[in-house]
Amino acid sequence: DITKALDECKGADSFDYKKFFKTCGLAGKSADDVKKAFAIIDQDKSGFIEEEELKLFLQNFSGGARALTDGETKVFLKAGDSDGDGKIGADGTCRDTRWTV
Repeated sequence: DITKALDECKGADSFDYKKFFKTCGLAGKSADDVKKAFAIIDQDKSGFIEEEELKLFLQNFSGGARALTDGETKVFLKAGDSDGDGKIGADGTCRDTRWTV
């Protein structure tokens, strides 16, 4: 339930991507579903999710949602940046998990 997931991270520095994915139902989705979600988050269609796009991650689910804090964004980016280039590639793989936790 996306509304519940968004409610759980309304406060600054309360976002946990693993918990968010589990609560909203993204956990365990197919690779095709992950690619579809990636395409939405990759707003400039560069094939990568850069820090500024990731900062607005929650707003992809609800226009009124808050932006992630700098700290939350950095943790989230680090989890998804498999090669250390400062962005997340379209493969959806993460260093410590898949985006589909």
